[in-house]
Amino acid sequence: MRCLIKRVTVIDPASSLHRKTVDLFLEDGVLRAVNPDPLPPADRVIEEEGLMLSPGWMDAGAYTGDPGMEHREDQHSLREAAAAGGYTQVAVWPNTQPALESKSDILYIRNQNRGHVVALLPIGALSHDCSGEMLTEMIDMHTAGAIAFSDGLSPLQDGGLLLRALQYVQFFDGLVLNHPLDWQVAAGGQMHEGVMSTSLGLRGLPRLAEELTVHRDLEILAYTGSRLHLHGISSAGSVEKIRLAKKAGLKITASVPVMNLVFTDQELGQFDSNFKVLPPLREETDRQALIRGLKDGTIDFIYSNHVPLDPEAKELEFPYADFGAIGLETAFSLCRTYLKKELPLDELIEWLAIHPRRVLGLPAVKVEEGAAVDFTLFHPDREWVYEKKQFRSKSHNTPLAGKTLKGKALGVLRGNHAWFSK
Repeated sequence: MRCLIKRVTVIDPASSLHRKTVDLFLEDGVLRAVNPDPLPPADRVIEEEGLMLSPGWMDAGAYTGDPGMEHREDQHSLREAAAAGGYTQVAVWPNTQPALESKSDILYIRNQNRGHVVALLPIGALSHDCSGEMLTEMIDMHTAGAIAFSDGLSPLQDGGLLLRALQYVQFFDGLVLNHPLDWQVAAGGQMHEGVMSTSLGLRGLPRLAEELTVHRDLEILAYTGSRLHLHGISSAGSVEKIRLAKKAGLKITASVPVMNLVFTDQELGQFDSNFKVLPPLREETDRQALIRGLKDGTIDFIYSNHVPLDPEAKELEFPYADFGAIGLETAFSLCRTYLKKELPLDELIEWLAIHPRRVLGLPAVKVEEGAAVDFTLFHPDREWVYEKKQFRSKSHNTPLAGKTLKGKALGVLRGNHAWFSK
């Protein structure tokens, strides 16, 4: 593919082209020339007012229903949703049926990346069937291409299992991810425990259920000296514990779902189950603490928390609806619509593209002449309506249907492949 992108502004703080408006010529999966003169012939010419280009965005992590739950999301629809949201790589949770827990399971995901612009990167299950009971053969999965290990959407309840996992991955400097949540303390909670849950008559999910687990995990990490990533941070107390752990030199990283940066438990006043997510939307003080944690480096990156669900699991009375919302197509736009002042564009691109790869030990992507193509095209302020007929995901569980958003991914390019919004 020969592609010429004219008058595009590069957003890449690590590049010499950062904030420069240039012409880029891409050929055979390589950024062949910057400001070529004369302009070479191309199969596709892209030119649009206000167009920007950055390293391809990377989401860590999202749920795919393949294998076992393809009616919720298959690999094709997940790639379409990711591309529409500006992502060139997506780390997928192992909570499939069966779970991604063997060498063959990892290769099943890896081998289907050929010929696609969006690469799906498998996270191997930490325990068999993500049940939290018995460790998997992580060395085999690491050799096959698993980028990290986690029980994904199933928080680890057994501290002993986490201890053994952190010791195990030291053999290959592996990374363990955990969603900190103690289900016994949560005790069937449906939303954040606070004034709003009381007024709605719903059982609450206290901050304590998260913060106790954060404390436990950090103590185990200090004992082992391994690497741990806590995903799904939602409370101010958790942010402070992680901040102190980083200052103490622990190998700890953390991430936050985009909805927790934007919304609070006030959104649940109408019992909209599309706002029923894990971690739960908490109070304004927590939301502000999460933003401060991002800005001071306590929290390393933002992820979509993309959990597609069918109507049978979601369109129910609030207490019976499953947790989760789709998010790949709207993560960037949510940040630009609601957090434009708090999260400046240059830093936002780092949280979407640079830091996720650093944490997961993936090769860095850079917009420089001679670099491999792995780029996202976007307009930072374009208004658009997120209509159901435009959804790329198979599932429609989102509170944003019909909403006007600002900031739009317009295309992704990786290797010799490209996807452009229509």
